[in-house]
Amino acid sequence: MKLSLENLEKKVNWKGYRLPDYDIADMRAKTKAEPTWLHIGAGNIFRAFPAVLAQRMLTAGLTDKGIICCEAYDEEIIDKAFRPFDNLSICVTLYADGALKKEVVGSIAESLKMSAEFDRVREIFCNPSLQMVSLTITEKAYILRGPDRNYLPDVQADMENGPVGCRSFMGKLACLCLRRMHACGTPIALVSMDNCSNNGYRLQRAMFEIINSWFQHGKIDAMEFSYLTGQVSYPRTMIDKITPFPSSKIATVLRKDGLDLVKPAKTEKGSWVSCFVNTESPQYLLMEDLFPNGHPPLEQLGIIFTSGRIVEKSMEMKACSTLNPMDTAMAEFGMLLGYETINCIVHDDDIRTFITNLSHVECMPLGADPGVLDPDEFVHEILTVRYPNPYLNDTAARIMTDTSQKVGTRYGQILSNYYNSPVPMHRVSHLRFIPLAIAGWLRYLLGVDDNGEPMQLSPDPLMESLRGKLEGITLGSTATYEQLYPILSDRTLFGVNLFEIGCGDRVIEYFNELIAGPGAVRATLHKRCNDKDTDLLI
Repeated sequence: MKLSLENLEKKVNWKGYRLPDYDIADMRAKTKAEPTWLHIGAGNIFRAFPAVLAQRMLTAGLTDKGIICCEAYDEEIIDKAFRPFDNLSICVTLYADGALKKEVVGSIAESLKMSAEFDRVREIFCNPSLQMVSLTITEKAYILRGPDRNYLPDVQADMENGPVGCRSFMGKLACLCLRRMHACGTPIALVSMDNCSNNGYRLQRAMFEIINSWFQHGKIDAMEFSYLTGQVSYPRTMIDKITPFPSSKIATVLRKDGLDLVKPAKTEKGSWVSCFVNTESPQYLLMEDLFPNGHPPLEQLGIIFTSGRIVEKSMEMKACSTLNPMDTAMAEFGMLLGYETINCIVHDDDIRTFITNLSHVECMPLGADPGVLDPDEFVHEILTVRYPNPYLNDTAARIMTDTSQKVGTRYGQILSNYYNSPVPMHRVSHLRFIPLAIAGWLRYLLGVDDNGEPMQLSPDPLMESLRGKLEGITLGSTATYEQLYPILSDRTLFGVNLFEIGCGDRVIEYFNELIAGPGAVRATLHKRCNDKDTDLLI
């Protein structure tokens, strides 16, 4: 049996599945005529979270409109995971006790490709009913410049040519907002739901850089500039829900239920997709209440609309002092020690001690406390419920993807807080676990595990550049200050120069311990997690 609208009518075949409790055809017609919510980024997190939220609102009768999704980067996702299944999806929630909740999600009214169907996307943008455009496009999508600090070629072309035939994503997004101004003049909210601190500001900064260039070069007039900078809002958000690649184990479960075509497939650009997504039960979404044209009634589902200050504190708590720093530290050392999945890594005593101290001892004391979320309870849930979930099968390789785009948030912000603190006990020189996490990332970049065997590294836009700077460093050698300075002093990576704040030398010390030879990663990790020279250990 294939997942399709036709087969969905045969409800007797869907025993054990929660089904859409609304008229899908009617919803799609109303959404097409008067869209309210467009989402850009059709990956797994979209189908596991925003699409399910839309379904909840439809089921509760809070709205009669669904959600429209658009893919702007890997458009093959639309061909493999959406259109063969009539834009239906199966969301499988994996509980730590082994229970599964299987739900057919029918809230996706349309699935679009940004390049091939730009006219339809523009039509949606021009509809005054549209209230919000949310995005899950990953951290690297907000970057307009390359490692050399020059604009990327597509961005440079868009800045020079103006809002005609834009090639970069941010150029296209600015162009779509401009078309909205001319069509209806109604304001709109662009809502980043990417897992990075100050995500709304990052989106706004990228957009403004292009818009300012257009205005300065006479490509748009003062009225257009005023709309683009004054009538488009950029609410900040904090979003959290672990959504690994589709699991072959879950595919087997679905096949036993009688479903066909559920085997995960990989696109040419490296996205793993299927007609289903698998995800955890815990989820968080806080949104800055900055919606000039209103928003869908998400607050009825427990989504928190609050001030930008609280959202940013919540995001900072997650990204800088709790989940995300532990994610990277655990994943890099897990891969070096030969582990594949997070639920296995977290049971390694040395790694668990390391990430617990990293968060509790060094990150959290100078991290944010948003008030609406308790950092200690958040970490407790991570360590006892989320990471150990044996059915989630999240991988270290997935977490290590694009790490160069994340280390500035995950470690640089807290390091900056220490450096700027007037309290003597907060001196950067006292830190042990953050420098070890950074050293572990450099050790990971060598591409050999703790046994000295080649190790497959995850995709990263700066991989070639970073590995080039580490060239000549091998197990058994000693890295010099001169070799590591170009990386550790790079403010574009960490947000700070690690040597200027007093952290670089310790990173070099730990890195050299980690490359001493086969087995050095385990030895260093065990030693530093049981270091008698520090009184900071919990």
